[in-house]
Amino acid sequence: DVLDPQIKIVAVTHITGFAEPNFQELSEENRKELESKGVAIFTGQHAFGGIGRSVRNKFGTYQVDEIIANALKTFGQGTKVAIEIAMMAADAGMVRTGEDAICIGGSGKGADTALLLQPVNTMNFFDLVVKEIICKPATKQV
Repeated sequence: DVLDPQIKIVAVTHITGFAEPNFQELSEENRKELESKGVAIFTGQHAFGGIGRSVRNKFGTYQVDEIIANALKTFGQGTKVAIEIAMMAADAGMVRTGEDAICIGGSGKGADTALLLQPVNTMNFFDLVVKEIICKPATKQV
């Protein structure tokens, strides 16, 4: 059950504390299983969250990052997630910018969207190229 070593797979998780303080949603058992199959795991702050979300929670006003996230959600939650994790993985150096990658996203109910894109670092968001929508739901899922 080992994945093809020629294909690099990066799993992007929520930050520890996303669901509740000091809790990581990816169990240690699942992390070990993925890593044993050659999957690299990245845990980090959402590209479209973080400080902007803190400002919204504290002061009730949206920042640019969350406005962009909500605009991308018009194509469905999975589209927003696929683009976001591409930038997060690029920022961590786990995928190369300017090279094709297939990014899979979804919602808390599972993955439903796959995009062929060229990742960029978050600071270069407007240079990101979505080359192909491989699949996405016909109706918007949030």
